[in-house]
Amino acid sequence: MATVTEPDSVDVHKTSSISDPTAAAYLSFLNMDDQGSTIPGAIKDYEVSDDGKEIIFSLEEGLTFHSGEPFNADALKSSMDRFLETSPFYDNAGEITDIEVMDDYTIKFTWAEPYAPFFSNAVSPYLAPLDTSVLDGNGEGFEKNPSALGPLKITDIKRGDSITYEPFEDYKWPDGKPNFDKVKFRFVPDEETRALEFKKGTVNILMNVPGQYVGELEKDPEVNIEKVPDYVLNYLGWNNKLPKFQDERVRKAIALAIDRAPIVDTALEGFARPVYGPLPEATFGYSEEIEEKAKEIYARDTEKAKSLLEEAGWTINSKGLAEKDGEEFSVELWVDTDPVNHRIAQILQNQLMEIGIKMNISTQESAAIIEQTPQGKHEMILWAYGWLDADVMYFLLFGEGRSTRLHYEDPELNRILKEARVEMDVDKRLALYKEAQEFVMKETPFVPLYVKETIHATRGLDSFKAHPIRNYIEWEHVKASENN
Repeated sequence: MATVTEPDSVDVHKTSSISDPTAAAYLSFLNMDDQGSTIPGAIKDYEVSDDGKEIIFSLEEGLTFHSGEPFNADALKSSMDRFLETSPFYDNAGEITDIEVMDDYTIKFTWAEPYAPFFSNAVSPYLAPLDTSVLDGNGEGFEKNPSALGPLKITDIKRGDSITYEPFEDYKWPDGKPNFDKVKFRFVPDEETRALEFKKGTVNILMNVPGQYVGELEKDPEVNIEKVPDYVLNYLGWNNKLPKFQDERVRKAIALAIDRAPIVDTALEGFARPVYGPLPEATFGYSEEIEEKAKEIYARDTEKAKSLLEEAGWTINSKGLAEKDGEEFSVELWVDTDPVNHRIAQILQNQLMEIGIKMNISTQESAAIIEQTPQGKHEMILWAYGWLDADVMYFLLFGEGRSTRLHYEDPELNRILKEARVEMDVDKRLALYKEAQEFVMKETPFVPLYVKETIHATRGLDSFKAHPIRNYIEWEHVKASENN
């Protein structure tokens, strides 16, 4: 396999980003079927108390970690204790106040208050049980001897080069045994080099195929192209605490200046879907009604955008730039080093110039953006977020003390999002998230742009499947050709 990014750690309690080279080692708390419903994973069943503050989990019996250690309630408690102490995403489990082992395969979690997003978050590998028996006295050393419950077991890590797995024989394979002998993830950042390796046949799976190669590969009879919609929403955002963005009319003008068609068709080679509302379709809480309403309200209209800027006190000067109190409307956009994002930034730059806003593009390392945006050092960013639950609006975007990219916090929006966090009734929770999306759509604290299609090319396989929502490869459904 050839992929772009090497994980910073294969320890899910330490990493800030999980992709296939890490996820393959783990079996999540719960899984998700192709329609988005949760199904058993390491947990086979659960019972929620009337007040929603306690959940008794029944564990799958007969599971073993890659080390050979048994998976039981003690092992799960040890893993969860470490997750809550160590993971940057500890809040994804809610405010757990107690974990009680009831017997070998039964465990009870107690929360300070009900936490409805837990069931969506439990599908993520971040909460997946790992084997703490391999850790040293300081709770470290997982990468030296990794062990979890997933279908693949890590056999070799070569930093800067590759991670090699073998199928875990004790995993519950659908056919009783795996259909391949080894998986090697090679990390090849350069697009041309990755594509060349695949064309030469030295790579069986080319992950995240660059759009310019898709047409060529589709013509090769030995190649299969797999397209999976992503759940990550890419957006144009800004620091809402800056004076120039605090006028709602200015924010709406920016939204009305954006035409997503050239972004999708040109920069992304057509392998994406435009998005107008605050949530992508794969996220629990998504409302088609909101998406259609946002699409109608924010269809590109440069004349209306100019009118809104004029209402907000901006006039067009002799250079074609919006000006107010002698100051031109100039803004700096931070964008990472991804060539695709640079192409998108240039399109946005031209579109905003049409309404008199001058955008200067500044290239930043992703790590610098992550570090400096919480401090409000940016004006605009081209960024993305992805989560399978609408609680992402509280957890990452607009929550009190959590709006580290957009710096937009509103008491009424926070009230709605907090209420949704503790509402265990699904229909009531959906209604609250619809209300929150209405609020965000009206206030326009950012501009949703698109959701990509993830494209994988395969050669020498009889079967391959990536989950249509979670996007991770489902190794239970991968089969190598006999002559491979």
